[in-house]
Amino acid sequence: MSPTDWRFWSALFAAVTLWSYSAAADPCDTLRDPEPRIIACTQSINSGKWTGRNQAMNYTNRGNGYREKGDLDHAIADFGEAIQIDPKHVMAFNNRGVVYSYKGDRDRAISDFNEAIRIDPKFAMAFINRGAAYGDKGDIDRAIADYSAAIQLDPKDAVALYNRGIVYRAIGDIDRAIADYSEAIRINPKYVMAFNNRGLAYNDKGDIDQAIADYNEAIRIDPRSAITLSNRGAAYRGKGDFDGAIADYNEAIRIDPKNAMAFNNRGNAYSDKCDSDRAIADYSEAIRLDPKYARAFNNRGNAYRAKGDADRATADHNEAIRLDSKSTIP
Repeated sequence: MSPTDWRFWSALFAAVTLWSYSAAADPCDTLRDPEPRIIACTQSINSGKWTGRNQAMNYTNRGNGYREKGDLDHAIADFGEAIQIDPKHVMAFNNRGVVYSYKGDRDRAISDFNEAIRIDPKFAMAFINRGAAYGDKGDIDRAIADYSAAIQLDPKDAVALYNRGIVYRAIGDIDRAIADYSEAIRINPKYVMAFNNRGLAYNDKGDIDQAIADYNEAIRIDPRSAITLSNRGAAYRGKGDFDGAIADYNEAIRIDPKNAMAFNNRGNAYSDKCDSDRAIADYSEAIRLDPKYARAFNNRGNAYRAKGDADRATADHNEAIRLDSKSTIP
């Protein structure tokens, strides 16, 4: 009956502002939509008007535009150009590190965050991002140390508290996780994912009613939070309210039709209701969306076994074990 596992290592970009304007700001700095920003920044870069640190800012702003478009290689190139122009451009190092994290290159990301921190030891954002990269590498102690450093630099940094809460929950220190999520919520009462993850932590403690209360608040703030709807569905299922669970999974799927976990979890609820055919249909859709979803294969195997289809059950269980040796048949 496990709720949806939500690992949310926040990757934060530093905003940039051009420094030497006597009149209105350049569109390269003010435009928010990525495509117009890229065009405006290209014009600024080629104008001959800017040099030194301001030109580096132009490249960083354009790099941010490329990142928002998903063009990560061009983003890295622009951040690199900004660094070549201004080797102390802390924001370019931070932002390039985040893009390397997006690409899964944690070591290069950490190298860039190291440099950002060396240049500005009080740059809390770089500590948060480095902590996220360490967390993704499984280096829990360094992740906690970086989040703690960010919190010491800025005690009102809700993201650092939220991320540290994720790490504490991952290592089973549920009370500390709840304390961090609670402080993040105190700082930002509309922090949807802090409510969501505190709900997960309360669920870990067996306090399902408190978990549901947190999910309710997250959904009140953001009715389109599919992940929270799916988690509340898991909590309802834990209380034996299978119809309430299915209703939440239905809504999560309506909002996000590619949410493989919601299909898997709805399949679990149908299995609880002994509706093996609907369960199998949901597990199959979860597998279609995520062909490496070992748990969905395992669950579908269980549903086939409940129908007496031993061959299909065995095939699915074997695939689950191939994908994840820790998969269990029950």
